[in-house]
Amino acid sequence: MSLTRPTLGHFLQNPQERHWRSAEVFRAAASGALKVRVGGTYPLAEAAQAHRDLEARNTTGKLLLVP
Repeated sequence: MSLTRPTLGHFLQNPQERHWRSAEVFRAAASGALKVRVGGTYPLAEAAQAHRDLEARNTTGKLLLVP
């Protein structure tokens, strides 16, 4: 068994291509073409609860911690 967490750097060794592809992702996010599912928003003071919810698999999507 192996666990990996690939990033753009693992697939794109050329810095110019990495910059170009990253810019495309940010453009898509800014235009609304890229949708991110926000599973919950927690005040920063409740970060421990957010972590417990993640561990218990009580969430879907990304969790946001708000200062």
